[in-house]
Amino acid sequence: MHTRYIPLLRLAALLPLLTLLAACASSPKTPQLSERQFYEEAQEAIEANNMTLAIERLQGLESRYPFGRYASQAKLDLIYCHYRALDYEAAAATAERFINTHPDHPQLDYAYYMKGLASYSVDRGLLERFIPSDFSERDMGPARESFEDFNRLINRFPNSKYAADAQQRMIYLRNLLAAYELQAAEFYMRRGAFVAAANRGRYVVENFDTSPAVADALVLMAEAYTELDQPDLREGVVQVLRHNFPQHPRLSENGDLEYEKRQRGRRSLASIVTFGLLD
Repeated sequence: MHTRYIPLLRLAALLPLLTLLAACASSPKTPQLSERQFYEEAQEAIEANNMTLAIERLQGLESRYPFGRYASQAKLDLIYCHYRALDYEAAAATAERFINTHPDHPQLDYAYYMKGLASYSVDRGLLERFIPSDFSERDMGPARESFEDFNRLINRFPNSKYAADAQQRMIYLRNLLAAYELQAAEFYMRRGAFVAAANRGRYVVENFDTSPAVADALVLMAEAYTELDQPDLREGVVQVLRHNFPQHPRLSENGDLEYEKRQRGRRSLASIVTFGLLD
């Protein structure tokens, strides 16, 4: 009685394996193409704006012919295709890999530029939308990475055809980072964390000296020092503001700073205990 069920049990045990084999047999395979065919089909796909197919062909070329005549150019094209496909993280990662594996390549400046551009595009338009209810949670890592990538490009390849555009983007990024730091300082002022606010304002002045945020950072520092009862520090900051930004709207006709007391939010226990240092 038991023996008649043994074949059925064996068949049931084999079903998962048979299913897997059938799936493998029916799945599309990477075409058997020559290196040149891979590359030419990738270029045709790029021309047709079919980035998905272009990426598949370029990755196929890279895996099948890693040391072929088209290998390095395929990597550069792959950076571009990932960027065009809006996969900025993949574009940045591919560019970084190219920089590490081809440090003497004649188009290394392009890889630096595209890496910076990919990180830049992650937070493109961030200046208009980076003030949420709790902006301190905003990740500014991509903006900082982009700034550093463009900076490396300009330092290593000052005559690159990408240098001028990188320089303009660095101005935007510097102003963006400065504005973020200023907003952080404003946040601390509203929380009554005046030491932290003054430190954040000083960071803007020292690290983003050509940014439009510097003038307001000086005003905020002066207000923080007023709250901290540090008249000498306050007067020193006001003198810098008066000398560099004499037309600032917060300066009166006689050059005094018009102080506006901030609306405070509720301070945390850490803020009270540490005088704002750990707010």
